[in-house]
Amino acid sequence: MAPPILKLDDIHLSFGGTPLLSGAGFQVEPGDRICLVGRNGSGKSTLLKIAAGLVEAQSGEVFRHPSVTIRYLEQAPDFSGHKTVESYVVAGLAPGDEHYRADYMMEHLGVSPSADPTTLSGGEARRAALARVLAPEPDILLLDEPTNHLDLTTIEWLEEELAASRSALVLISHDRRFLENISTATVWLDRGTARRMDRGFAGFEEWRDKVLEEEEAEQHKLARAIVREEHWLRYGVTARRKRNMRRLGELHDMRARHRSHQGPQGTVNATVSDVRESGKLVIEAEDITKSYGGRSIVKPFSLRVSRGDRIGLVGPNGAGKTTLLKMLTGQLAPDSGTVRLGVNLEIALIDQKREELDPDDTLAHYLTDGRGDTLLVNGEQRHVTGYMKDFLFQPEQARTPIRNLSGGERARLMLARILSRPANLLILDEPTNDLDIETLDLLQEIVAGFAGSVILVSHDRDFLDRTVTSTIAPANPLSPDGEWLEYAGGYSDMLAQRKGAEAEAKAAEKKEKQAAREKAAPEPSKAKGKLSYKQKFALENLPKEMAKIEADIAKLEERMADPQFFARDPDGFSKAAKVLERERETLAAKEEEWLELEMLREELEG
Repeated sequence: MAPPILKLDDIHLSFGGTPLLSGAGFQVEPGDRICLVGRNGSGKSTLLKIAAGLVEAQSGEVFRHPSVTIRYLEQAPDFSGHKTVESYVVAGLAPGDEHYRADYMMEHLGVSPSADPTTLSGGEARRAALARVLAPEPDILLLDEPTNHLDLTTIEWLEEELAASRSALVLISHDRRFLENISTATVWLDRGTARRMDRGFAGFEEWRDKVLEEEEAEQHKLARAIVREEHWLRYGVTARRKRNMRRLGELHDMRARHRSHQGPQGTVNATVSDVRESGKLVIEAEDITKSYGGRSIVKPFSLRVSRGDRIGLVGPNGAGKTTLLKMLTGQLAPDSGTVRLGVNLEIALIDQKREELDPDDTLAHYLTDGRGDTLLVNGEQRHVTGYMKDFLFQPEQARTPIRNLSGGERARLMLARILSRPANLLILDEPTNDLDIETLDLLQEIVAGFAGSVILVSHDRDFLDRTVTSTIAPANPLSPDGEWLEYAGGYSDMLAQRKGAEAEAKAAEKKEKQAAREKAAPEPSKAKGKLSYKQKFALENLPKEMAKIEADIAKLEERMADPQFFARDPDGFSKAAKVLERERETLAAKEEEWLELEMLREELEG
């Protein structure tokens, strides 16, 4: 085992009241890929700042190897003192680092070197900050929510870049797929302490549940032991005579341990408020378009949303997802085409910019709209502090200004408000930003089990795969030109179908080129030989094999054309898509082999 290049041991930190960190720590060895996980407010970002040297612990040991370089990606980058993005990024380079790395990162992350940092959007600021920390290729990268506000194309590029990097990684993220693809070890920060598992995030939830079950069993055993000792204390003959002081002291210790034990933080408890059903038709859009400044954001696009549909919108930042969403919900008029909304619609909306939140408002005032201390949830009057507890807020936070909340707490607050309103159409624009994994699980269950309809914009691939029944994406994902297509299933299903379509297009292009070469080829003057036995056999049998594969493809296509297939069996749909892709590739290869043999036969026969 290599010696650690960074080590935090027995870290304690409190901001008053319950300690935030009480003996937490972790260590980093060269090449480590560690994900740091835990509930919102558990101290993950604080622990990462202590590792980076930006926050000082009240007690504990922090060791940083003197020869290693460390770069820290914070959630809110500080651009002060920099007039351009290039100046900000280059300032992250160490003496001797090559300037071309800064240029490379800015180019691939899509940030303009000459841009004024103060004018950047959230996504642009995050990409600039990533360019700054990635360019130096440090020994240790500490990344706090690196995927927040990034589009899917950039997230996938970042995954490849980090996989190829020599830097050791410690990262905080709520993007499950990103964590699964990157991490090889997991540190779980829970109730002030840290536990380590030497496996990636894919095994975290099973391990966490096992740890909590063992802890619960241990507390149960301790409680039973206390009962036995108390019985002995009251009724034991020896106890009445001598009052065994050692045994009595052990009982006091057990009671203290049992009282001081803090169970795991509660889970969010919520459902969408009931409302009458919408009509069967929710939204019907016909040939809608939108352009800005001569650029097509949406070319003629048609969509029919029925009650119960759950539709995901994906694409690069700036492709027009929010514009399309606003047109579909009647918030923005199309340049041409029509949008018809169904009857009895009650719409609930989460906006990606959290624009609804007034930083000076208090939590209680925001949840009740200023109408006293109660709100109506599912036809029942609830006191605001009781409802806040369902979303893991403490009663004393009722009068706290929203500006004092973390990003995750703000997201949870908006979720609490939207779920208290009756709705049969949920519009969720980047709902997963800043939510911890447990709250994401709840939101996933709500969306997947929602009786109404859902349209959501998200860059979270795992969330999309678990919730939506169809996915709308740009026809050209690398260079969106306003053309949008709808695919059955989630994000992974969309990729499989897109890959199959690309394979078909390549096969057709090969056929055309082969036909053109065949047409242009000069007539042979004389025979030059004959086909081998193996070639003759293949030439005779390939058409039969191709016919069989074509029949299999036709059956699969017919099966996948059933609109209920995905909703009924999403795993089966995904497997069928993969089989269809393989069959198409096999058919294209056999067709090419047959064409080559047929041309050879004609040439040899003159």
